[in-house]
Amino acid sequence: MPASAAQDDYDSPWKEAVEHAFPEFIDFYFPDAGRQIDWARGHRFLDKELQQIVRDAALGRRHVDKLASVTTHAGEEDWLCVHIEVQGSMDPDFARRMFVYNYRIYDSYDRPVASLAVLADDDPAWRPDRFGYERLGCRHNLQFPVAKLVDHAADEAALLCNPNPFALVTAAHLYTRRTRRSPIARFDAKRRLVRLLYERDWTRQRILDFFSVLDWMMRLPREFEQRLWQDIENIEGERKVKYVTSVERLAIERGLQKGMEQGLEIGIEKGIEKGIEKGIEQGIEKGIEKGRAQGSASVLLRLLNRRFGPLSPDIIRRLSQSTPEQLEIWAERVLEARTIDEVFAGN
Repeated sequence: MPASAAQDDYDSPWKEAVEHAFPEFIDFYFPDAGRQIDWARGHRFLDKELQQIVRDAALGRRHVDKLASVTTHAGEEDWLCVHIEVQGSMDPDFARRMFVYNYRIYDSYDRPVASLAVLADDDPAWRPDRFGYERLGCRHNLQFPVAKLVDHAADEAALLCNPNPFALVTAAHLYTRRTRRSPIARFDAKRRLVRLLYERDWTRQRILDFFSVLDWMMRLPREFEQRLWQDIENIEGERKVKYVTSVERLAIERGLQKGMEQGLEIGIEKGIEKGIEKGIEQGIEKGIEKGRAQGSASVLLRLLNRRFGPLSPDIIRRLSQSTPEQLEIWAERVLEARTIDEVFAGN
């Protein structure tokens, strides 16, 4: 992913998109597996079971995203362990991690599990799809299907015509890679995908869910984001729909209240651009007071992004687990902190 895109292996819109459109996800990236599953019988996510495995496996950063139970056309219940490597880096430990999660699930729940992986790196040759070992005549191996987003680069036209929402997600990923050094090219690509999103015969919620994914992937400089919002308003005027308020809230960070947003905007603009620190403090205090119950962490996340650039997964996770009192202390420190470490010093 580009440097401008914040990474969060747990709470990224990728995960939300998979939750909202799991059959489409499997059908697009793993069609052979999808044909064996009877989607009419539903599926269920095994979050509790997955959390136990994640907690027990001391593997550093967590990469497994979803564990789900599905039913095949033969009437058998199968478990799918889906790993989405959205960071896009070539991890030499990747295959071993897949192996460990697979056998831990089997060991803990006495259930065979199918492990699937989506890789977002740029190297077509890097395809870690197996791990195993052999000792004293004993052989233990795992082979698993791998979907590479870069494989779709040769036929982007087909992606844009494909009704599966993950075709647009894949196109967004490819455009993001290609436009790393060209904001105007990224703006044009993002605007094109957003228009295609609105043209799909989807529910309002699905449009919002997948807009969130596109927006997270294809970060733009502020001036281009403003132009994009104007385009969205024009699209909605043409199509006589009203999604922009919800879309904007998703694009900034889910859960923001309008009062908090306005308070922060006033404080940030006046304080950072004109040097009026009192204006910042008043704006932030007003925003925090209004939205404390529904969006303090999201607001601070956006403020930190503006001051210090993309945040690490550890910082994002820390914000999501903090109390309102801690968030308020950190928000006040943002005004004078020179580095992000100064914001969190001593807490």
